[in-house]
Amino acid sequence: MVQEFKYRGFTAEQLKGMSTEQFMRLLPSRQRRSLNRGISNEKRKLLKEVSLAADGKLKTPIRTHARDMVILPNMVGLTIHIHNGKEFSAVEIKPPMVGHYLGEYSITNKKVVHGTPGIGASRSSLYVPLK
Repeated sequence: MVQEFKYRGFTAEQLKGMSTEQFMRLLPSRQRRSLNRGISNEKRKLLKEVSLAADGKLKTPIRTHARDMVILPNMVGLTIHIHNGKEFSAVEIKPPMVGHYLGEYSITNKKVVHGTPGIGASRSSLYVPLK
């Protein structure tokens, strides 16, 4: 049996039908405060692109540096490219992501993979045991 997504008792369709003020009442205090303090020009541009993409009028991918933007219900179903400090990583927004920040889904660091010691390495680090 497939479990239906609900955010604080509301389905995804009900969330999309809500106004921003009604949805903000459902958010935790940190996200609510972030939205109450106002939306910067960068976030306003992102919201405009999201509304254009939802209408199907935007042909280019949505790219943003606004990692601290709260994911709103009207973003569900879109793919947003979020900057992680080096490149843009594509993130498909799904209903369980509503209420979280965009930056949570674009990791900024990656696992360090060390190679073999190079020129100038110490004498002891040149020893590499054979298997």
